[in-house]
Amino acid sequence: MGPMDLSIVIPVLNESENVGPLLDEVLAALRPVGIAFEVIFVDDGSDDDTAAKLAARQADAPELRIVRHAQRYGQSMGVRSGVLAARGLWVGTLDGDRQNDPADLPSLWAAANGPQKPDLLAGERIKRNDPWQKRYASRFANWLRNKMLKDGVKDTGCGVKMFRRSLFLEFPHFDHMHRFLPALARRHGATVLPIPVNHRPRDAGTSKYGTFDRALVGITDLFGVWWLNRRSKFPIRLRDGGGIN
Repeated sequence: MGPMDLSIVIPVLNESENVGPLLDEVLAALRPVGIAFEVIFVDDGSDDDTAAKLAARQADAPELRIVRHAQRYGQSMGVRSGVLAARGLWVGTLDGDRQNDPADLPSLWAAANGPQKPDLLAGERIKRNDPWQKRYASRFANWLRNKMLKDGVKDTGCGVKMFRRSLFLEFPHFDHMHRFLPALARRHGATVLPIPVNHRPRDAGTSKYGTFDRALVGITDLFGVWWLNRRSKFPIRLRDGGGIN
């Protein structure tokens, strides 16, 4: 098959209870839009029946594609593997825990093709449905990140993103890079547009992240991206007044 309009990439690890309902929600959101799209689940070495649950859906969901890692490499590699496999000119991402709402995807697609001509859209959760420890840790992390990187995004940890595939392929790859996509996009002279999105409580499965271990790793990554921004500059490539060609 040739190029498509949009590829939805969803990294998952031991989410057997969530992959089926999440796929149904993505299909329900995008089929009425009338675009050529695919849904790529990247199984990051799950040891439950996530892979089997996905394989069982391929007969009734022709939009579904599955990428499997032989072992666990982390969420950022899951996103990268999905983007490399994607046929869409645009890529959208969702977390696999169903806390992101696929019903937001049509509005992101409309904004991607709107008058502002963004290169990357970053979801910002209107109301976090997480324990208070995660909310406060994220609030501090977002404040510190904005102070250092000035990426103009309030909630870079939100899994809902949509971006030009060609732009992502220019980014350096490193673990946890998925949390810094707006900063990396701005580093390349791209246009970033924040979009308010819904956030839901986790109803099934367990979180793969702790509060404090993620914070410690995030600070290390933050200084790495700050160093990247200090050491390299990219020209703004004009397209109808600005953005990536």
